This record gives sequence, C-alpha cells and structure tokens, in this order.
Amino acid sequence: MVKLHIKKGDESQFLFETTVELSIDECTKAVCNIFNGRLKIQRLCTEIEFLGKSGICLPYNMQGLTEEQISELKLVDEWSDRCIPSGGYVDRKDELGRRNGRAPTEKMTSILEKTIKDAKEKVSKDIVQRDISLTQAKIQEVIDELRGAVTIVYPMGLPPHDPIQMEFENKEDLEGTHAGQEVIPFNEASIWFSGKEMLSSKKLSDYLGKNEKSKVIIKIQKKGKGAPSREPVVSEEEQKKMMAYYFKKQEEMKKLAEVEDDSYLNSEWADNNQLRRQFQGLNDIKWRPR
Repeated sequence: MVKLHIKKGDESQFLFETTVELSIDECTKAVCNIFNGRLKIQRLCTEIEFLGKSGICLPYNMQGLTEEQISELKLVDEWSDRCIPSGGYVDRKDELGRRNGRAPTEKMTSILEKTIKDAKEKVSKDIVQRDISLTQAKIQEVIDELRGAVTIVYPMGLPPHDPIQMEFENKEDLEGTHAGQEVIPFNEASIWFSGKEMLSSKKLSDYLGKNEKSKVIIKIQKKGKGAPSREPVVSEEEQKKMMAYYFKKQEEMKKLAEVEDDSYLNSEWADNNQLRRQFQGLNDIKWRPR
C-alpha cells in the first residue's frame, strides 16, 4: 500500500493508505471525505464543549437577547423542558446568549469532556508523526462515539436547531462562516504532487510509479488557487541538524585559529632573550651528569 502524507499548504493533515491503482478521482474523493470529516469532528468537539458548559441551543429567534427582551417579546423555548440532561441540570448562564443555561451535572459533563479529548487525539495532526493513517471508517467511528456520549447525557435528544444535532444529521449550515471556508467540497478539490496537479482521468501510478511501498507528500486545495508551495529540499528537522553541525564546526575553527595565533610565541625568533644568550655563548648548552 502506498502511503500519502496529505498536506494543506505547508501544514500536515493526516496519512492516507491506498493502492497506486486507485484513480485520481476516487483518491480525491476519499481524501476530501477524511479532510472534511476531521473538520466536522473539530466543530462537534467545540459545540459539545459549549453544551457541557451551558446546555442546549436556544431557538434562533431567542439567541443573543436579554431576559427582559425575551419576556417583552413573549418568546418561549419549548425545547428546554423536553431536552433535560440525564441526572438533572445546574444553572450556568451562557455569556454569548446562544444556549439556555441549563448545563449537565458534573458527572455528565465529565463524560462529554473525556469523549471530546479522545476524539481530538484520534484525529490530531500529531498522529502523522506516529505514522498512524486515517480512514473514512475511522472518521465515522469517532463521530459515532461523540453521538453516543451526547445521547448518554441527553437521552431525550437535542433540538433540531442545535448545531450538534445538525452536524450529526449532516444538515449543518456553514455558509458565510470561517468554518465553511475551511471545507473543501469534492467538486472544488484538487490534489497536487511534486508541483503538478493530478488529473482526475489518471491513476496514482501515472504519477507515483508502481512501487506500492512508497511514501509521498500530496497537497490538497481548492481548484483555481494555482500551484501550492513546493516542499523545501531539506526538512525542518534536517535543517536544524545541519545548522547545529555547522555551528559546532565554526566554533572548532575559531578555537583552532586562536591556538595558531599564539603558536609563534614558542618560536626562537620570538624569544626576547635569544640575542643576549647568543653573545654570551649560552646557546646549545647541554647538561649531563658527571
């Protein structure tokens, strides 16, 4: 299996294992699904953290309003009494005014926090350094684990307008958001190898050869963005080692130069008393026992 190190710009994203016989079209689709799946998990983790702190989301027409405004407009959140966390709730006001302030108990919150931590670790960019690959099945498994934790804490479910529920149902609306700009739809995606865009009509083998045991860097981005930046000739780690080596050599050369600068002091012509000893006939005197 060939191993693809997927990057966006200069930043590592994940490793993806496949065969060189895979078409570029199928490869792009698989890479896109994993790339966007990681983003979905990150969004879910963020929203579930808010869920644990301040409860479910308020209806859109109540978000950002003060209690006085809600009372004056006679607005009612019909979901607050339906979606009560298991074990009851504690009042914890949401400063952003997005959630209803009925947070799960500490015990239930800890379940959410542990699941979030595990989810982040499983899709972290750090797993690239540990040579762990990601698959679409792994992404779905992590999403299912997050769904399971939310279900434990909210057995009655979440409101349909809650971002978490919308993410689980793939109905999230990211239009006009920063999160939406990060997503790369399959029909807008392109993958690049060695400064060349990989054409959907070809196979990986047309670019990588037949060696199934190779490991290469593939860059993903939206179409029309031009060629991504090329990889440096040496890696950052190799560059650090080279800098350390040349610094060490430079210090050694400095010390050697200092030694050579003082070495003339041991020469005869540099001896201030040499001329006086010569006139007194004291040169080349050898001592030996009688």
